[in-house]
Amino acid sequence: MSKQGRKKEIDVHYGEKGAKEKHKTHSSVVEEKLTKREDMMTQLENNNIYIVGVVVVAVFVAPLTAESKLALHHRKHLALKMDEALLTVSNELNSSVLVSWKSERCYQCLYQQLGKVDGASSPGQPSTASFTVKTQHAVTLQLNNTSNNNELCNVQFHFGEHGNYSLWIKNLNGSAQANCSVVTDAVPLNSYIPILVAFFVFVGLALMFAIGKRIMRFDAVKRLVVRIGGSMETERLINSSPRKRLRSLDTFRGIALVIMVFVNYGGGRYWFFRHESWNGLTVADLVFPWFVFVMGTSIALSINSLLRAGLTRGSLLRKIVWRSIQLFLIGVFIINPNYCQGGLSWENLRIPGVLQRLAFSYLVVASLDLMVARGHLDVLQTDAWWSPFLDVLLYWPAWVVVLLLEVLWLSLTFLLPVPDCPTGYLGPGGIGDMGLYANCTGGAAGFLDRWLLGEKHIYQTPSSRVLYLTQIPYDPEGVLGSINSVLMAFLGLQAGKIILHYRDLPTSIMSRFLIWGLFMGVISAVLTRCSTDQGFIPVNKNLWSLSYVTTLACFAFVLLVLVYYTVDVKKWWSGSPFYYPGMNSILVYVGHEVFEDYFPFRWRMVDSQSHTEHLIQNLFATCCWIFISYILYRKKIFWKI
Repeated sequence: MSKQGRKKEIDVHYGEKGAKEKHKTHSSVVEEKLTKREDMMTQLENNNIYIVGVVVVAVFVAPLTAESKLALHHRKHLALKMDEALLTVSNELNSSVLVSWKSERCYQCLYQQLGKVDGASSPGQPSTASFTVKTQHAVTLQLNNTSNNNELCNVQFHFGEHGNYSLWIKNLNGSAQANCSVVTDAVPLNSYIPILVAFFVFVGLALMFAIGKRIMRFDAVKRLVVRIGGSMETERLINSSPRKRLRSLDTFRGIALVIMVFVNYGGGRYWFFRHESWNGLTVADLVFPWFVFVMGTSIALSINSLLRAGLTRGSLLRKIVWRSIQLFLIGVFIINPNYCQGGLSWENLRIPGVLQRLAFSYLVVASLDLMVARGHLDVLQTDAWWSPFLDVLLYWPAWVVVLLLEVLWLSLTFLLPVPDCPTGYLGPGGIGDMGLYANCTGGAAGFLDRWLLGEKHIYQTPSSRVLYLTQIPYDPEGVLGSINSVLMAFLGLQAGKIILHYRDLPTSIMSRFLIWGLFMGVISAVLTRCSTDQGFIPVNKNLWSLSYVTTLACFAFVLLVLVYYTVDVKKWWSGSPFYYPGMNSILVYVGHEVFEDYFPFRWRMVDSQSHTEHLIQNLFATCCWIFISYILYRKKIFWKI
């Protein structure tokens, strides 16, 4: 622009201001314009210097930061979900690199491709690519040269949720391999803080309840509560008298049921509140066997009580069969969610399920106990040398039947030929075992279910899909595993026999519980070789393996000792709040399944990718069922089948 043009621009810019200042003389106005014109010229010269500087930076510096800007731009477009982190791979090699991964919890698995990173365009200018990675477990990253498929490096790392990480691939002089290192760019979230907060909240509530119970023991407080309550029922609840019914059994059942409801509702979407993908244990894998165990304990006490009341074995058998049929039909109804849309369709009807497994176990174990149970145990001889083993020897025919069933399970599991699969295979299939047996999920157990029930009538999305990427249906409540659930219920029945034989000797009851727990633990240690995947028979919930049953029976005996001692022996704890759902277990279980997707058990969340919101929702839903069971208990409403 010429000086004359700039002068016109300045005159136009300042024209309005000069018109407003009419009191100034013409010479002063001209002088002011000239002064400002000089200032403008100086500013323009400074701007020219700035522009030149920008050009220099763009020419010499931008190439060095272009890749990092591209990576940042790419990060903005990768929205991280729950249990995910961002990994940016920077490749300084000339050749492109293939990035693969596998979870450390995936036993003998094939690597899965994460993506490809191009080679560096020139020295000092690495090529980058960003990927999302899972954060539940530690992973192993494998980097291969795409030109010759040689492995460059192998990195093990446990990424944190919503963290940002960089993986740098650099040359190693004189080596076919590369130097790989992971750098944390942004600190991940601590997704376990909500669990810690929830724990302290519930501990605080428990302490408040305990303190309140202590206060309620004062006579003045009792009279005040009775006056407010307006009935002697309040006083009865405060001064609970000893009952013949063992509160510890209902409390134990309630503990298993409450945890089951919580994990079925999602467990805050934490991996340890979900079922293990194959071998191993999580919290979710504990509760169903415990429920089966305490069912067996209740069978022993119930049949003994009914026989003492004078009922015939024939009438009891008819009652057992009818109850089993009811449980089975209710189970089929609630696990097929299209019941709300009309009649159930046979085409895709799932047959096995939790209540179905309970029905079968109840039918077998209750029938066995009915065959050998004795109504009156106080007339038995107790001074013989074999009297310490009465709780086992008196029922030897039932033990023989259960042991024969276990032989049947072992024979079918390890000897039954399965087409296109190795005999005795216990693996998950899919990408496990290096992908050699992709369609052999569960071995004989899966084969029998598909053969007897059909692929469309068993569970379509087993937990093995999570890590092992299996493609065929598999049912964790299938036919073969039902044999071992009978064993679990029978071990619970044994706990009931111990209670019956030593009802007035709590020390004997607890010592025998501990001996049985130790015995089951030793069997588990031998079967598993104290490892997750290397044992003869691994602990596996999907298979309901023998070691799974013995391990969970060990835990059940120990837990029952603790609950029995604190609730029924010392009476330090009333069993609340678990006692109430334990008294109405069928209603709570069926109700939580049927109303799972309805308010107040579920609502639309603000952030569905937040562990905190899921945890709040799942805990609230579980507490709702505890409160409902408490109200039903107060109203003396119990659903018995």
